[in-house]
Amino acid sequence: MSSKKIISVALVMCLWAGTLAEDPYLFFEWKVEYGNISPLGVPQQGILINGQFPGPMINCTSNNNIVVNVFNHLDEPFLLTWSGVQQRKNSWQDGTLGTMCPIMPGRNYTYKFQVKDQIGSYFYYPTTALHKAAGGMGMLRIQSRELIPVPFDTPAEEFDVLLGDWYNKNHKALKATLDGGRSIGLPDGIQINGNSGKVGDADAKPIFTMEASKTYRYRVCNVGLRTSVNFRFQGHSMKLVEVEGSHTVQNEYDSLDLHVGQCLSVLVTADQEPKDYYLVASSRFSKKQLQSVVIINYANGKAPASPELPPPPPNNTVGVAWSINQFRSFRWNLTSSAARPNPQGSYHYGKINITRTLKLANSRYQVGGKLKFGINGVSHVDGKTPLKLVEYFGVAEKVFQYNLVKDEVSPKEENKVTEAPSVVNATFRNFVEIIFENEEKSIQTWHLDGHSFFGVAVEAGKWTPEKRKNYNLLDAVSRHTIQVYPKSWAAVLTTLDNAGMWSLRSMMQERAYLGQQLYLSVLSPERSLRDEYSLPETQQLCGIIQNLPKPAPYV
Repeated sequence: MSSKKIISVALVMCLWAGTLAEDPYLFFEWKVEYGNISPLGVPQQGILINGQFPGPMINCTSNNNIVVNVFNHLDEPFLLTWSGVQQRKNSWQDGTLGTMCPIMPGRNYTYKFQVKDQIGSYFYYPTTALHKAAGGMGMLRIQSRELIPVPFDTPAEEFDVLLGDWYNKNHKALKATLDGGRSIGLPDGIQINGNSGKVGDADAKPIFTMEASKTYRYRVCNVGLRTSVNFRFQGHSMKLVEVEGSHTVQNEYDSLDLHVGQCLSVLVTADQEPKDYYLVASSRFSKKQLQSVVIINYANGKAPASPELPPPPPNNTVGVAWSINQFRSFRWNLTSSAARPNPQGSYHYGKINITRTLKLANSRYQVGGKLKFGINGVSHVDGKTPLKLVEYFGVAEKVFQYNLVKDEVSPKEENKVTEAPSVVNATFRNFVEIIFENEEKSIQTWHLDGHSFFGVAVEAGKWTPEKRKNYNLLDAVSRHTIQVYPKSWAAVLTTLDNAGMWSLRSMMQERAYLGQQLYLSVLSPERSLRDEYSLPETQQLCGIIQNLPKPAPYV
């Protein structure tokens, strides 16, 4: 055989082997429909996925390809987002109204994305209307690959806990309230995996069972609309092992604050008397104190849970200081092996020069007598055509203007508000500092799609450049949400290395719906497949680009 033929055969074999080595695919088919639920004991219309609330769990492994075919049987357009899942080069599948056309009633759409270089605990939820107030959410686990050691022994079992505030009003009634210019007000209670209970409820059934002496992993997410919660296990301590996709230094806690949109994992060892125990969740930093319990029992344990519950942390200014100190105790486990997102900033982020600082202040306004929220004087408005699509088709100027949100709002503009689609032009691969400032009396939670960032500081008062000396530049947790306490600020650092159009928004659903969000347009100068995927062939088109010729795909 000639040398040329040998080379050709070798090349074909390499390509064939590469095809066989493609990461595994997981396929799901989901039917989204209305159904009766009663998380607080009051029957109401909920949103079920395959008849379930919470919805089906996705259990996958780092680098798996996920394919979810969603059939919309509601009477309204519908979208799901995959909160915290960094869809590398693929904002087309992000599931927000700025990136995708919604799935119309009676239609279906197939999401296709890869959980690239990630591990950890996440959840999915609806972004359309106020559908999150009716359900439609579920857990998404990303396991480490077998060859990558995890910094703790394999637990006996993993349990998913989706908890958060809940309203007894129908989601359509809540949306009508917001559309009418009023706040939806305080929630009615707290649900835990679609249940709520009181101490001593004779009809309550356990939601999880543990065997004595074994250790279990609890993945816990706050899927509520507006309320921070504190959760704790009666008679058991918790060892924190993961926060939003990052292994942490394994400190022990009696209780943990969890803010809206955040997820974490704890290990709980069944080392107490075999009987029933309560998992307790209570509201934080809210005028109306809410609490709910569910039962966790030991196998073969027959005694009921004690009526004496572990106390919550303080709920005043002392409680804020307590919560800030807890945030500071969360440290990235630098010795663990794991998939690490944002590779350019993952190891020595404290030594990278900041190229841009964005100071973002949340604000509430009255516009024509109606309640609105905004960022630096701009209240975002969703249009009929997704912002990502008009940018890709080259007609962005017909829909939005870049950079209405300035890097810092001037004092003269603090009380002015512009209602418009809000897109900030960002430079690909820049290392950016974002300061979230909160002058209000309520706590805030912020989330960035498509990226992880390092939460380097949370402090009371006002931010100044001198505050940088207080940053944790060594082992801050890489995460995708950050809380900002009343009259306080938070600082995060991130590398914008994921090309696409990405949502930066309040995780308080009322605020996001009424304008407290923006999109970061992270464009690659090369416009190549190396940096971003082309428009998928099956992508839904709507609005002004529906009948336009498709641009040439990236190469």
